[in-house]
Amino acid sequence: MAGSAQSRENRRPRPLRDLGVMRTMMAADRTLMAWIRTALSLLSFGFAIYKILQELEQSGRILPGEDSPRNVGVVFAISGTIAMAMGTIEYWQNLHELRPSSRVRYLRPAFIMSLLMSVSGVVLIFGILTRSF
Repeated sequence: MAGSAQSRENRRPRPLRDLGVMRTMMAADRTLMAWIRTALSLLSFGFAIYKILQELEQSGRILPGEDSPRNVGVVFAISGTIAMAMGTIEYWQNLHELRPSSRVRYLRPAFIMSLLMSVSGVVLIFGILTRSF
């Protein structure tokens, strides 16, 4: 019996990382996710405004302007893409600063999602500009 208690104690997992580094990583992840939510809101709002104004313009409910639906949509899409780029850069810098003190993976889920959101923003901007939506 005494041997099995000792073997159980020897099998306890030991912390592999410093808890301070882990907390900092989780805080960086949460901050990046907030940037993602902000960018997603701006991108969706830009697309929705673009489509609503485009539909109202085509139905004759508002006077046709010089690409006003497109301009409004593009402004919001550019704002969302810039917000996502700023958040991604800030996150990358945080990871880079933590790298010497701990083994930090760059390809974390929040980072991958931020890259996808950045690409989506660029696609949305070009889609609105070329009127392919």
